[in-house]
Amino acid sequence: MSRVTQRVLVLVLVVVVVGIALLLADRARDVEEAGDQVAATETVGTEAAAEPIPVVDTERDREIFQETMAWARAERLDTLPIGEIIARLGETYVGTPYVAQTLEIEGPERLVINLRALDCVTYVENMLAMARLIREGKFDDYDAYTRELLRIRYRDGILDGYPSRIHYFSEWIANGEEKGLVRNITRELGGDRDLEKIDFMTSNADAYPKLADPENVEAMREVEERVTQLERYVIPEDRIADVESQIQDGDIIAATSTIDGLDITHTGIALWRNGRLHLMHAPLVGKSVEISERPLAERIQGIRGQDGIMVARPL
Repeated sequence: MSRVTQRVLVLVLVVVVVGIALLLADRARDVEEAGDQVAATETVGTEAAAEPIPVVDTERDREIFQETMAWARAERLDTLPIGEIIARLGETYVGTPYVAQTLEIEGPERLVINLRALDCVTYVENMLAMARLIREGKFDDYDAYTRELLRIRYRDGILDGYPSRIHYFSEWIANGEEKGLVRNITRELGGDRDLEKIDFMTSNADAYPKLADPENVEAMREVEERVTQLERYVIPEDRIADVESQIQDGDIIAATSTIDGLDITHTGIALWRNGRLHLMHAPLVGKSVEISERPLAERIQGIRGQDGIMVARPL
């Protein structure tokens, strides 16, 4: 074999080897790109397959939401601090009928939206949820509203049966703080430590239809043990007037209970009127959302079943 022939063969061999290497590299890129496409498809599929939030509402609730948001947009509430947004929103719901136990429905636990009638807790929750959307400029997103309300109402924002709803308001504040929704300012206002054992629901299980299920009772007993261990602070009724100047419009007020085993008996929103701090709330007595006639301090002192307050500042 001549030297020329040998060189030709070597050159051909080199070309073949390089060609095979390039082909393998192309195939590797194809496989990687295909893998990326599959991964992207799986991600989209996962989001698409995510279970929708089980919501109980009516067309009128959606209309009220839209009307509220249209008003908030016109009033430029999105330019205000979150507390002022809550206070302004809360005033528009003065006169809304009070209805107790709107969240207690038959069947599995679902996210109940009722803007037609409110109780003291759902009033606070709905004002907070809408205010947070307004601050973000989400005036037309009802789905975002349902997600925000679920995040506020359920422990860690997860709906997983009756016990996953936050039933004790001191836990509502603590979990809200963990979720970045509120800041508990009770201790810095000079609150005293509350060491009372919390067990009202399981001690009065007959009053709660969902506690006919032994599994729910056991789950709630575990919840009560955790709530008992929380560092709970209370501003006694005789010191509320001394610290009211440090409470702002839109702060969330929780009235502490004198009933054994119960942490909070009523909730509302702080509102300044004529130089004094009042409570904007949905009371049982009065039958509709109102602004208290008496300042908050005098109101608490005049109610036998309440002996102080906790204060949470929206974030």
